Amino acid sequence: MNINVFNNYNKEIKFDYEKIIDVLKNKIEERFNTTKDVSLILVDLDEIHNINLQYRHLNRPTDVISFEEDEEDYLGEIFICIDKVYEQAIEYGHSNEREFAFLLCHGLLHLHGYDHMNEKDEKIMFALQDEILDETEYKR
Repeated sequence: MNINVFNNYNKEIKFDYEKIIDVLKNKIEERFNTTKDVSLILVDLDEIHNINLQYRHLNRPTDVISFEEDEEDYLGEIFICIDKVYEQAIEYGHSNEREFAFLLCHGLLHLHGYDHMNEKDEKIMFALQDEILDETEYKR
């Protein structure tokens, strides 16, 4: 699996996001035996707000949005808001690295068909997310 990163964030990112991407890429490859490509787009509050409004009709910024594609060699796109990474790391009392890893894992699971639209699916997805992150240095 290749994760192609497009950094649209116009400020310095103050943590090693590339290391986190490599770690999670390897975990997801092992777990799902996938070779498909993913696009990861790093954005600011304004851009994620516009995407959320345009595609989800929610007039507010969010932290991560995934768009699953049904193509032979392509899983889809994940947008992560770096401003939300910093904000939520403070809010939840953990590192920026942990928050970014959480959001990336969350987005990758969405691209593999997991969702949290109901309580049953949420339990399944969040348990898998915790299991994957617990295998890394980015666990809770």
